Amino acid sequence: MKQQEVLQHVTTPLVNPAFAPVIPRFTDREYLNIVYRTDAEALRAVVPEPLEIEEPLVRFEVMKMGDVSGYGPYTESGQAIPVTFDGERGEYLHAMYLDNFPATASGREISAYPKTAGAPNLYVDNGALVGTLDYGSLRVATATMGYKHYELDEHEAEAQITVPTFMLKKIPGYDGSPRVAELVRTEITDVVVKGAWTGPARLQLFEHVLAPLADLPVREIVSASHLLTDLTLAPVKPVHDYLKGARS
Repeated sequence: MKQQEVLQHVTTPLVNPAFAPVIPRFTDREYLNIVYRTDAEALRAVVPEPLEIEEPLVRFEVMKMGDVSGYGPYTESGQAIPVTFDGERGEYLHAMYLDNFPATASGREISAYPKTAGAPNLYVDNGALVGTLDYGSLRVATATMGYKHYELDEHEAEAQITVPTFMLKKIPGYDGSPRVAELVRTEITDVVVKGAWTGPARLQLFEHVLAPLADLPVREIVSASHLLTDLTLAPVKPVHDYLKGARS
């Protein structure tokens, strides 16, 4: 294979790439979102500067991807933390667990999503929308919400998921020292809200050393939403370079 041909491939293995070279379009992406209040000290221990915390809030999410170009269907779960950066409100993606390797590899390599392996699920059980996350054989999160109790305004629903998203891009060099250490920004675009609901909700987080969601403990449920959408993810842009100690 010629050098120029090598450069034309997006990732390895060259003959069987880990993910398709596409910009994924999400069709029938279903959310269970639960915003809860946690301990301010716990948030300060995990949110990287120069991001700032205004309130000690966390959004736990389970997302069922009905159809994703390039990846197929899968389910994802994790925690996002409301933050500000240069006066702009957004969310810092703290952790994401999913059951699809191409989506995991693409999210980490092309963007900066903190994705790792997990077994999330989203389903309806006896009048409740249920979101769960297992790590290996152990349950680490269980969320329940009254199924479609009240309709949610579509503009409010869209605003919930289109806030700017901040993530860490960390790539080590061959000697183990950081080669890339950046804070990046992205957002959701081309949103179509197909349905939006709210209702009462509960959330349990269970201790696990390798899936430490419970390190951000649940103190109070603030809000919950159930959304059905189509959307696209915008490319990421660096906004702060830790190696240079300056904003990009």
